[in-house]
Amino acid sequence: MGKKRAREADGAAPAEQNVDKMDEDSSDDEDFDMVNVEFEWFNFDPEIDFHGIKSLLRQLFDIDAALFNVSGLADLVLSQPTIGSTIKVDGKETDAYAMLTALNTSVHSGNESMKDLLKYIVEKAQTNPSLAVIPGLVNAGKHIGLVFSERLINMPSELAPPLYSMLMEEIQDAVDDKEPYEFTHYLIWSKTYQELESKLDVENQRRKKAKEEAEVYYFHPEDEILQKHAVAYGSFNYTKEDEAVADSKRAFQEMGVKAQGHLILIEAAKFRGAVEAVADYLKAQ
Repeated sequence: MGKKRAREADGAAPAEQNVDKMDEDSSDDEDFDMVNVEFEWFNFDPEIDFHGIKSLLRQLFDIDAALFNVSGLADLVLSQPTIGSTIKVDGKETDAYAMLTALNTSVHSGNESMKDLLKYIVEKAQTNPSLAVIPGLVNAGKHIGLVFSERLINMPSELAPPLYSMLMEEIQDAVDDKEPYEFTHYLIWSKTYQELESKLDVENQRRKKAKEEAEVYYFHPEDEILQKHAVAYGSFNYTKEDEAVADSKRAFQEMGVKAQGHLILIEAAKFRGAVEAVADYLKAQ
């Protein structure tokens, strides 16, 4: 299908965001140019979007992406081109800068890529009491909308509300057409991170225990609002987590960064209210 109507975060007008870019031709580091960037919404296109969606999924799964058949999951996403959206800036033929979709965990439970993912979800949910309700729903074969939402770093968070709003509209249209998208819950896969003292700072090791409960930060600001409407939410450690990761991700700062997976489970009946709350929150920023 063709180009979707681009909208503002409130769902009204074509989306046009201002992005600050450094003036590369200037020798003055303080000189900046303001560049207007128009974001365009598109349906998924299997002929164009495979590599872009695969890259965004790898980013979403972080270091545990190697545990999954990401190509197979990208194919699943592309198999339902009218459920969810991509956002691009240079026309349909380019890679997506952002994506959002929802896969039916029950319908795709026989797919090997989804099997591996559901097994992982159950195992990780069992490591956090806050996520205890999730394994039962997955194992019972409930029709859960597994939401993949990811965007490139520095993409404005104001893009999230129209992405979610269009997803709800498309799912309702699919339900009206008797397609299998009548979910009991939505399960949003996301990421959080904590700032940790580096292993390299040997002199600070004595204070390590005092830092164990570090503050949680969100890669996607909307997640903090969505989880206020959730039945369950919580983070989990990655399987391939390495103690050296925090040091490798230290970039001009004293603190290391520890990323974690994050799950947010919302009842379908409360999903619209959660999305509206996100729009109100981001509009006020």
